[in-house]
Amino acid sequence: MSRAEREAQILEVAERVFANDGYQATSMDDIAAQVGLSKPMLYEYFGSKEGLLIACLRRSKRELLEATSLAAAQAESSEQLLYDCLLAFFRFGDEHQQAWALLRNESSIADTSVNTELEAIRIQQRDFTADVLRKVREELDDEQAEAYAELIIGASERLALWRENRPEVTAERATEHMIALFAPGLGF
Repeated sequence: MSRAEREAQILEVAERVFANDGYQATSMDDIAAQVGLSKPMLYEYFGSKEGLLIACLRRSKRELLEATSLAAAQAESSEQLLYDCLLAFFRFGDEHQQAWALLRNESSIADTSVNTELEAIRIQQRDFTADVLRKVREELDDEQAEAYAELIIGASERLALWRENRPEVTAERATEHMIALFAPGLGF
């Protein structure tokens, strides 16, 4: 197995263990045993448990941006652009439940570098969303686009959390709720 393949395997297992057991309760021994590696080898790859968690978060960050960027690239109208990007966000949570669990359980992790990485994910999505909003409404200035993007990101996160207790609410339905809320203010 190549180093890249081994790292991907480790990240898959670590993400699952962190999501299921929580960061604090997870040990490198747990992850090493499930991957079939020695604990020193995990440290060789990631340096620490924190380093492993940060690698998981960075992978999620990259995959979320890829999913929303692909949705944006395929949209055929301004209205469809916002809808498709929101839908991609909710589908990402559905399709990457372990990654979503890591992102939503951030308050249980008291480490500055981990929280910095979590905030970097939000900033990435805020900047992406602000760019989408500028395409939808070209007259928005930078402050308005960022403020609206923050509102959309915050509302999307809360709606995703709400959906965890409402499994009957599909990603499509959640997206429809978001559009109903924000479309009037965006002029469509």
